[in-house]
Amino acid sequence: MMVSINRQARFSKLDRRKAGKQAGTMQAQLRVQEDLDRAVRVLAGRCPDMARAHEIAGFPAIRRRSADFEGLAAIVVAQQVSTASARSIWQRLQDGLGPVTPEAITRHDDDALRGFGLSRPKVRTLRCVADAVRSGVLDFGSLERLASDDVHRRLTAITGIGPWTADIYLLFCLGRADIWPAGDLALMEAIRHLRGLDAVPQGDARFHHAEAWRPYRGAAALLLWAYYGVIKRPGTLA
Repeated sequence: MMVSINRQARFSKLDRRKAGKQAGTMQAQLRVQEDLDRAVRVLAGRCPDMARAHEIAGFPAIRRRSADFEGLAAIVVAQQVSTASARSIWQRLQDGLGPVTPEAITRHDDDALRGFGLSRPKVRTLRCVADAVRSGVLDFGSLERLASDDVHRRLTAITGIGPWTADIYLLFCLGRADIWPAGDLALMEAIRHLRGLDAVPQGDARFHHAEAWRPYRGAAALLLWAYYGVIKRPGTLA
């Protein structure tokens, strides 16, 4: 009898894990502008801070990238540089490579890739991603069917892909609505300003501030980025 109970308990835990994964793949999506607008309305209706950010920033524009190598490569290029610099480097990369594919990265040596404006670490990261795709370790086509946590683990297992990059891929490329890029400094600065904090949130506080915005933390992030864009304009009080 005891063996039967233990076996049943194990099966119960397994079923719960499977259910969790299935729920992850069925979570709310931000595919089109209407999805984002609806999520922003929900957030503004239940959170005074979100309502104030919405009043100031309006409806943020949906941000979508292709859910493939090119989409992830564009995110890597945008790491730790201004939006203008990222656009310039990406344009030079496209002009030099044509379609940005694993094969195109492999065909060019490091000097050529750096000549397009990529730093050494970013060249290394793109090579690691290209190798993962070519070897079959990373299959972009399968990521759509996985729970967000599983996608995050697969991406961050690749050298050079950190949590922020994986979060942005999930949000912009896969359209997952409850992704929270806690490592984004602009987001933390937006929260500091919106909530009148003395300093930007650090450590676990980066996540605690967003708990009330589930299951639309990704929509909250887009709204906060738009809000930050408004408050940092010249002549706006910070």
